[in-house]
Amino acid sequence: MRAPTTLLLACAAALAVPFALPAHAAEPVVSVPEMDLTRYAGHWYEIAHLPVSFQRRCAADITTSYALRADGRIEVRNTCRTGDGEQLQVHGTARTVPGHPGRLQVRFAPAWMSWLPWTWADYWVIELDPDYRWAMVGAPDREYLWILAREPSMDAALFARLQARAKAMGYDLAPLVVAAPLR
Repeated sequence: MRAPTTLLLACAAALAVPFALPAHAAEPVVSVPEMDLTRYAGHWYEIAHLPVSFQRRCAADITTSYALRADGRIEVRNTCRTGDGEQLQVHGTARTVPGHPGRLQVRFAPAWMSWLPWTWADYWVIELDPDYRWAMVGAPDREYLWILAREPSMDAALFARLQARAKAMGYDLAPLVVAAPLR
């Protein structure tokens, strides 16, 4: 009866190889511990992002704006220009996550679908300038990442530091799309 056990162990070991953890595990993705939504609100320029389906047509002038609403939610407006010059715009809503100032959930689906949990996406501010001049936003599953700034360009050294921080948290930056000039 040793053969089946040995075979079973060999198969289990062979199957485990692709799923082995890296030699050094990534830092966890954590949101900033403090964030003033009033200061965060306003206009942001996208400097870079990991590719996502809803931005596939965006080629230039990618921006996002946040406006606080009377009901405590945040109005979100994303705009960009396509390769053929068309301006695209999408509106959404964000809500805060109680007990986590740097975490929002964003929905671009119609309001009548807001009761469905899958319509809300995690939007965590994971790095934030003390003066709110730049921010790095991601998701805990590392599928989404945006680097934003209040100006349409970013210092190359700052950009490199933010990239290093994202890599330390386990984000794969090989497909990173740099959408704005670095200086």
